[in-house]
Amino acid sequence: MNPAPNLILVGPTGAGKSAIGRRLAARLGLEFIDLDQVIERESGARIALIFEVEGEAGFRRRESACLAAACAGTGRLIATGAGAVLDPGNRDVLSRSGFVVHLHTSIEQQLRRLEHDRSRPLLRTPDRNERLQAMAAERGPLYRAVADLRFCSDGLSVPVASDRLARLLAQRWQPQVAA
Repeated sequence: MNPAPNLILVGPTGAGKSAIGRRLAARLGLEFIDLDQVIERESGARIALIFEVEGEAGFRRRESACLAAACAGTGRLIATGAGAVLDPGNRDVLSRSGFVVHLHTSIEQQLRRLEHDRSRPLLRTPDRNERLQAMAAERGPLYRAVADLRFCSDGLSVPVASDRLARLLAQRWQPQVAA
């Protein structure tokens, strides 16, 4: 058993961090925090607008601040944005603050799940497959570096994925109670 105060989901866009995370948090009795939603709520702007006005660097600064605040608590399931692992400081926060699950999915599955999604600034490109391949090459090693557990969500519905992940977590992770 690996005791940790929080459960943290990392992984590529479309892996199911938000959908699986929300269901898993309810099942495990954890507070669910979706970092992208927190950023939008606190800034009063959609992520696409933040990218447009502040650029990716501005968004990443906001993301780091929200991640640090979320990880300061306990009893939480935190769904990170796909790029949160790019910053070395974020990777340190992730490693120190929780049991990190890398939700993995194939590029093909990402393309299917994101086919109609036009809200993600980094996927506003003529060749989504090429962009997702490049992101996977850059981020994949970083997800693996911070992960305590890797879970593939390919071809699984949210209820099935949540159930299977919950069973794995029961064997691998022990929520650490605050002193």
